[in-house]
Amino acid sequence: MKAHTALVRYRGRPAAGLHVQACSCTPPGRRQVITALACALIGGHGVAARPARKVYRVGLVSAATPLADTLGPAPLNPSARAFLQGLRELGYVEGHNLVLERRSAEGRFERIGDIVAELVRLRVDVIVTTSTPGARAAQAVTSALPIVMATSFDPVEQGVVQSLARPGGNVTGLALAVGPGIEAKRLQLLKTMLPSVSRVAYLIGKGQDHDSDAGGAVSVRATARALGVNLLMAEYTPRRYRDAFAEIERVGAEALFIASSPTAYAEGSLIVGFASRAHLPSTFPFREAVEAGGLMSYGVNIVESFRRAAYYVDKVLQGVQPADLPIEQPTRLELVINLKAAQTLTLTVPRSLLLRADHVIR
Repeated sequence: MKAHTALVRYRGRPAAGLHVQACSCTPPGRRQVITALACALIGGHGVAARPARKVYRVGLVSAATPLADTLGPAPLNPSARAFLQGLRELGYVEGHNLVLERRSAEGRFERIGDIVAELVRLRVDVIVTTSTPGARAAQAVTSALPIVMATSFDPVEQGVVQSLARPGGNVTGLALAVGPGIEAKRLQLLKTMLPSVSRVAYLIGKGQDHDSDAGGAVSVRATARALGVNLLMAEYTPRRYRDAFAEIERVGAEALFIASSPTAYAEGSLIVGFASRAHLPSTFPFREAVEAGGLMSYGVNIVESFRRAAYYVDKVLQGVQPADLPIEQPTRLELVINLKAAQTLTLTVPRSLLLRADHVIR
């Protein structure tokens, strides 16, 4: 599939040297049209509270986040908390006009179908999923109930929607990335951070490393060869990291590259803890792990994606068909660096990276 390169802007200024791959179904000239159309359909902030006479029932299906972390009026999980806050901003309040049915597969992706079937029986108005596999599993259960993806990776390539501009079917929402090139760029940034690094452990979910490149693995391997980096594969299964961690230590890796996945996001603190104990520089696709002590991250602000998902839910509840709601693509990627972690690792962060960074933790 051909790819187009679109310049990503950091807080309104060009990010020097940082580019994002856009799917061939969305040439650069159309990305602005799709984004503008999405914004027009999704709307802005600050609407009045919805009428109390109508109680909406929304299902939130997490792929790997522990259910306990998604519960309550202020969930421990920052993404679930942002989604709930987004709903409140739009006038949806639990106990007033909203019932939020929260469920989690807790890493057992085969359970998502049963969870969705339960929500269908409960007659929810819309289902919110947190990953592309989650949306695909939900779609296999129901072709009628609206499904909003709070996050997804290349939903067109994965067959979840027909196109970004016109999703078709019953699924819409947000994309975390517009192609596998983002993961490859993250490896390039790690090489910039560590110019002499040659042995990098690639922590990836079992079955995630395959030819379709759904998670960017093919692009990462190609970039590693070009950079002279030897990728040392370390596969894990949900909630079972011990063998992968042992393999990383056994092969004598010099740095740790974490593949993007819902499980890695949910288990970010666990992975950060291992990287700290093993004294390994680490790069993540999400900033929450860097805030927890990881070295650096490059990717979309996932918390903000969940907040935006509330606006999609609002449009669906007000009668807009998912087929007519364009998939919202990221307009900005964040580079986050943790100087405290760098000091602990006795690393000097290149000035070029500090100048590129959106956020530096000191």
